[in-house]
Amino acid sequence: MTAKEVVTEYYLSGASRTAAGVKRYLHEDLMLKWHSSKGYLQLEKNDVLTLVAELEKSYCASRLEISHILAEGDTVSVRYTHYVNAFENPHEEMILAHFVVIWEVKDDLLHTGYLMSQLG
Repeated sequence: MTAKEVVTEYYLSGASRTAAGVKRYLHEDLMLKWHSSKGYLQLEKNDVLTLVAELEKSYCASRLEISHILAEGDTVSVRYTHYVNAFENPHEEMILAHFVVIWEVKDDLLHTGYLMSQLG
């Protein structure tokens, strides 16, 4: 698979929204450098899996709306909005955040990510 195919499949298959799905796509040496509206985080594979598991517990549904996927070699950029439905109000969808991420793909897995987000 090309890097773009790996990243596209990761997001469009829904794998990015479940801990089991995320685990299949992350390289053992994953490093995610995340600048958010709440500050800077540097996450390793287990940190990302923990974060996704917490999101699964907090929301009854979620979806991504991808506006851009651009690739050059083993580097892929994705711009998307993450929508969620809280358990307290499952019929109301709200924007969790807007994201732009640059992924470096190694061995057909997500290896290094540079993420920027802003709360919705």
